[in-house]
Amino acid sequence: MARRCELTGKGVLRGHNVSHANNKTRRTFEPNLSPVTLTSDALGKSFRLRVSAHALRSVDHRGGLDAFLIKQSDDTLSEKALKIKRELKKSLAQASA
Repeated sequence: MARRCELTGKGVLRGHNVSHANNKTRRTFEPNLSPVTLTSDALGKSFRLRVSAHALRSVDHRGGLDAFLIKQSDDTLSEKALKIKRELKKSLAQASA
């Protein structure tokens, strides 16, 4: 499983550990991912996603999973999150009609 946030697309970065003697060794900077259950108010369902701590704060800041997904661009979302977004848009379109 890829170490990538399902909502923001944040992934592994590569860099160096640099010692006091300026020796460089390769290392990876991994995102702080945790499995989280997020609830959609519009759909009335819970979804289990692997999300970074930064994305979790963003979801709270934007007012929940529904508002976050509608604002977020499709290229950063995972397939699972895109599926939820499509379902959400469909639900909102039916509610407004």
